Amino acid sequence: MTPDEAAAAQFQIQKMYVKDVSFELPNAPQIFNESGQADVKMSLAQRVEELGDNLFEVVLTVTMTATIGEKTGYLAEVAQAGIFLVSGFNEQASHAVMNTMCPNTLFPYARQMISSLVADGGFPPLTLQPVNFDQLYAQRMQQMMDEQKQGAAEQGNGEAVITEFAADD
Repeated sequence: MTPDEAAAAQFQIQKMYVKDVSFELPNAPQIFNESGQADVKMSLAQRVEELGDNLFEVVLTVTMTATIGEKTGYLAEVAQAGIFLVSGFNEQASHAVMNTMCPNTLFPYARQMISSLVADGGFPPLTLQPVNFDQLYAQRMQQMMDEQKQGAAEQGNGEAVITEFAADD
């Protein structure tokens, strides 16, 4: 990106909102009598939708599942969304912005909502550690490149595979 392109690049938060919230206690009230430490697992998902005029809705879904023994203690899920203005970036940089800067912006809000849901559900406070979306993105891009190289090698045509970037990856 040239200095002129960098000066023209814009990233702005237009709107932040909770798109969906779910909290389930499938084994209540018996789960509160279970002994032992809960095994808590987090999963992340992201969806990007182009709204037009360089506006994109990015939805980061954070799902926490706690099990105690064989029973589900709780399932907490928050879909934190934002509308972002992303303009003046080349296609690759725009893709990176939506997969790093946007979720980095959304995650603290989702983390707070998850923590409140878990505490209000009668469980000990849950502190989610920060997520390095830059590292996750780099790993995902490397994995995609490796898969494409492997596919090209299996075809035996010797052509280089160019990675395509799309906002909805």
